[in-house]
Order: sequence, then structure tokens, then C-alpha cells
Amino acid sequence: MALTAGVLTVGVDQALAQPSPGPGHSQSAGNDKANGNKSNGKSNGNGNGNGNGKSQTPTPKNPPTGGRKALAAGGPVLAASSGGTDGLPTTNGLQRELGATLQDKSLGTLNFAVADGTTGELLYGSGENTPATPASTTKLLTSLAALALIPADTRITTKVVKGSAPGEITLVGGGDPTVTGLPVDQVLVGGMPVDAETAPASLADLARQTAAALKAAGTTSVKVSFDTSLYTGPLLHKEHDAMNIAAVTPLMVDEGRIDPKSPDEAPARVFDPAGSAAEAFAGLLRAQGITVLGKATSGTAASGAQVLGKVDSPTVPRLVERLLTTSDNTLAEAVARQVAIAAHQPASFDGAVEAMKQTLEKLGVPMAGVVLHDGSGLHKGNLISPIVLAKVLALAASPQHPELRPLLTGLPIAGFTGTLVNRFGANSGAQNAAGIVRAKTGTLAGINTLAGTVVDADGRVLVFALMTKTTAGPDAARAAVDRIVAHIAGCGCR
Repeated sequence: MALTAGVLTVGVDQALAQPSPGPGHSQSAGNDKANGNKSNGKSNGNGNGNGNGKSQTPTPKNPPTGGRKALAAGGPVLAASSGGTDGLPTTNGLQRELGATLQDKSLGTLNFAVADGTTGELLYGSGENTPATPASTTKLLTSLAALALIPADTRITTKVVKGSAPGEITLVGGGDPTVTGLPVDQVLVGGMPVDAETAPASLADLARQTAAALKAAGTTSVKVSFDTSLYTGPLLHKEHDAMNIAAVTPLMVDEGRIDPKSPDEAPARVFDPAGSAAEAFAGLLRAQGITVLGKATSGTAASGAQVLGKVDSPTVPRLVERLLTTSDNTLAEAVARQVAIAAHQPASFDGAVEAMKQTLEKLGVPMAGVVLHDGSGLHKGNLISPIVLAKVLALAASPQHPELRPLLTGLPIAGFTGTLVNRFGANSGAQNAAGIVRAKTGTLAGINTLAGTVVDADGRVLVFALMTKTTAGPDAARAAVDRIVAHIAGCGCR
């Protein structure tokens, strides 16, 4: 069974330490997406970047091959340590090393926690128990809940079934927003091609299966309806802007992007993702020689209706890696609803949050003071403390929970992949940590968070969570946060 009660102060499972995702795994570039207003890296001082939604995804960089930074390419996510307290940083050592960097005025109000990745023991912190706005580091909790509760071989199915009357068929959404209308060789995730494990389900393949089944039954003309009854509650996120997130529906193609090939981090989305997906499917049926009568309409599939075709998403662990690396809000909300379904809760914002809380509590995550409104972190009312984020990361490293390891392999690599591709660079003051740090970013107006793992100078794996609230520009705030992590990476701090 995937979900078991756990204690967070446990050792890192060295035998199960995972390498960084290779080129076929989900890797994207740019700034974190839970900001409600996209940045292109040019700060305007308001904490949101320029907010034009037109920043483009640069090509992820290849990790280095020499020195400590080789850990990002072929080494383990969690490097071997001697265990016990040998080489363990001390509170005094961390205070001494981080003193000046913690005083950077760009940080504004900083709450943080640094813990041992081997034992989960808190080593140093300030306001570590104080709930703060997490932005996209909320996705760590969503991912942990999904990996704990949903079996690792689970895939999300999109299918077509016979309708209630002859000549009618229904396209049924199962909650997979990554279904694509593109040929597989044109699919890029974060600027990288997909492989057999990460390739999304194909709408064209679904149309081919359906057309073949219809022709075999002697049917060449149909009316198409689409079923989105899996989800309940509001369709739109409170912070919906039709760029950072699509309408949350169980049926969509290419996450509702108007241009599925757009390199923009926050691309324009269609007004009606489900209706657009149904029309796209109808067009593909026509290309297979099936006459489609009229426009696709909303409907509900009959229970037990004959399946004419189906396509499956990548497994849930691969979806989790993708949503973490690319900070994908639409996918995060979809995965949160899969948690709700697995927990027998309504597949809605509220149901997902309740299911996440229940699952995390069973795992032993201290949820007192945690406030969640969504699974993506776009909601400004979410509250999570640094110690909770650190505990989540430590739990993902636990040998008792190998099923949680994709939370770590999905974290962006500093300076090379995902939302950290343009951070920890030359002249940043944090370049020594490039390739060594793996972390989830979070950005909202005036909010910058970073939570992940770092290997210190003695080879010890530490987990950290840094949460700032500041009036400084986002670039300055993020650089100040990165320098703190770089100082941890550069010392033994004993």
C-alpha cells in the first residue's frame, strides 16, 4: 500500500538515491509560474517582473561534468554521508557562515529552516514555525500527497464511449490536461523532447482508435458530446488569468493553450478547454473518414458504456516530476484532484485540499497552522511554515518511503533546468552552488520562496526552506535567497 504512517526523522536511503532526470524527463526553464503575472527576468520592482506574459523558455543547459557539480548530471540526488553526527553542520557554524547574507535588505522579512537531510534534524532557523505565503512551493505538498496516496503505476485515462442513442459517442475527460494534439516528435516539455516514459497521450491516437471501432461496427456518421462530470465545484481558480492557469476541467488538450507550441511561460489559454478539446477531436475524426454531425455538445456518458478508444497519460510519478520542474499550475491542480479522487473526496478545489491535508497528516507532516486553498500555490491565502517544507523534503528522502522519491528527482537543478535555469549563474554571487542545489521555486507579488536540497562542502545532504516577503524587486530578492543557499553549499559549517 502506498500510504503508511511515517516518522520524519529518518535516514536518507542511499541505495534508492536517484540520479537527475535525463534529457527525456520533464525539464523547463524560466521563472516560477505561481506568480499570477509573468516575469521575463526584467524586474520592474513590483515583485512580479514585467507581467507581460511573453517571456520565452530558453533551452535547458547541460549540467557540468567536473568537480562537485557533476552531482547534477550523473551523481545521486542525495549524496552518500557517513551517517550519525559525523560532519553534521552545527547551529553556531551556520550562524557564523550565513550571518551577513541573512542581513541583505532585499530579503525583507525572511523565515527559514535548514535541516539535516539524513535525520531531518533542524540545524538552524528563524521563524521556522511561522506560516508564510508559500507560492509554488505549495506544489511540494501536492506532490507528496499524490505520490503517497496514488499507486505509482497509475495513469489518467481519456476515453470515448458509445452514447445512449445510435450514432452518438461521448468523449470522457479523466483529468489529464497533458493530452496533446501534436505529433509526439513535436512535443516539448520545458523546451526538451519527451521520451517513452514522459510522452503525453495523443488525441490523434484516440481519434484513430475510435474511427476504427466505428467503422468496424458499420458506423460512418456520429454526433459527438463531451463529459466533464468528473470534477465539481468552481471551474476557475480564484487567481485565474487565462495565462498562468487554464480553466480547471477534466478534459482539455495541451493544457488549454491556444498555441501548443508557444514558448511563453504563461501562454494564452482557450476560453473553453473542454469544448475546444471536443472540437479538436471531432476534426481528427473527420480526418479519419468519419462524418461528424453538428457541433460537439456537453453531455454525460452512461455508466458502463462500451469503450471505443482510450489513451493514457504518463504515470503519476512522471506527471509529478513534470509539474515540479516546470512549476505547472494547471497540471498541479489536476494532480491535486487525482488525490481527491483517490481519497474519495469531491474532485474540486475544496475536495483536493481536504484530501491533501488528510494524506499529509497520516504521513506525519505537522499540519498545524497550514492553510491551503489549492494545489498549485497561485492562491495568495495559502500559508505553510518553513519547517513543514523542510519536513516534506526530508520525508521524500526517507528510506521508508521510496515511492516519494520523484519529489526529489522533479526538483529543478540550480543553473541548469526548470525554473532555476536562469539562477545561480556567473556573477550572481551564488554560482558555486550551480548543479549542486535542487529546489522548488515560488513567486508571487512581493513573495519569493525556495525549498530543496543542497550538498555542503563535506558532502552532507541538507534540506532547506527560505520564505521572503519584500518590497524589493524580484530579481534582487531571488538573488539574495540564492546567495544564502550558496553559502550553505560552500561550507561544512561546523
